[in-house]
Parts: sequence; structure tokens; C-alpha cells
Amino acid sequence: MWNALDPAVSTTWGSALAFLLSGFCSRGHDVMIGSRDPGKPELREWLAGDGAGVKAGTFEQAAAHGDLLVLAVLGNAAEEAIADAGPENFSGKVVIDAMNPLDFSGGFPPRLSITGGDSLGERVQRALPEAKVVKAFNTIGNPYFVDPRFSESQPTMLIAGDDEGAKRTVGDVLADFGWSDVVDIGGIEGSRELEAICIVWVKIGGARGAWDHGFKLLAG
Repeated sequence: MWNALDPAVSTTWGSALAFLLSGFCSRGHDVMIGSRDPGKPELREWLAGDGAGVKAGTFEQAAAHGDLLVLAVLGNAAEEAIADAGPENFSGKVVIDAMNPLDFSGGFPPRLSITGGDSLGERVQRALPEAKVVKAFNTIGNPYFVDPRFSESQPTMLIAGDDEGAKRTVGDVLADFGWSDVVDIGGIEGSRELEAICIVWVKIGGARGAWDHGFKLLAG
């Protein structure tokens, strides 16, 4: 089973989640999306179309239902969403943190709302002490979450987390999603660098006027 919590606030419903949900569904997983309002029209419309086969429930229902969970809410709403879902429902589970704590109060490009000796990934792990949090998917545009294809080569997926077994699980998910180049940068504190990379990705997109780019690690 694979479950996700949808954005707490969004004018364009769950674009990131839509790609992930479709990816898991296409690979035969039992998928539920959690929402503050499972009956909201835009969600129901998606479930009746591209999201056929996905179940919908509350945050708490989705967190309890899944064996592997993905957090893809707005970064600044993550801790509130976790509280709504019930931290006990995450206990013992692998949790993919696909979020970035972006602050658009100063306009574009955004800055990180969490900086210095902390990160959103670390805050998620602290909020879920009995879960195994792995940062992933936050340094690439959502159309490339599944079966990433670029004209030159496939980008590198960077991940971070404290639990080695959980990172192997996420690596298996990524391999199933078509990612052949995955680099583990270490513990969950690596989220500080991964979230900063997102800002670089956004600035490049703004300068190019396009969002079809990624980062590739090249060695010797």
C-alpha cells in the first residue's frame, strides 16, 4: 500500500502528487490520498479521470492505511498536516519527504523559510520520531518523478535519511519508477543541502523560462 497527503493549500490541485499517485497506481499498488476535504470537487474530478483507482480519505485515514507514506504538502504546512494525520499512524513506516519549505513573500524567486542548522526534512523526522524519513523527489520537476526522460541523459536523484533500510526501500521505489542514477548523500541533515538545491533549480527555471531541467552527478 502507498499513501499520500495532498497539499494543504493549492490553487492547482496536487500536481506533484498526481504524478506520484499515477506512478504507484500504474505499478499495481493500493493507493490512498489523504485530504482535509476528500470530497472537494477538483479532487473528485481527478479521481474520476486520471486518478481512477486511487482511494481518498482524510489525512488520518491515509496515514493509517499505508505501509509507505509520502508527504507532499506545502512545505510550511508539513508539521500541521502531520499533527492532523496523527504521528502515531506513521510509526515504524518509511516516509518519503518530497517537500521544500519555500517562502514567496518577497516575490520570485522564493527563498527557504528554514535555513541555517535546520531543514524541513529534519523537522519532519523530529515530528515523526518513530518513522523513517527519507528526503527524495525535491530537486526535480514533478513531470519527471516517474520515467524521467531528457534529451541528453537521465538526471541524478539525490536522497537523504538516517535509516539505511528505509533508503534501500526508497531506492527500490525509484528504480521501479525508472531512476537508474540515485545518490545517497547521508543522514537526514542532508536535507539542508537538498532543499537549497531546489532554490537553484527554481532560479535556473526562471532564467530559462522553462522547467525541463535537472542535475546530473558526473564522476572522473
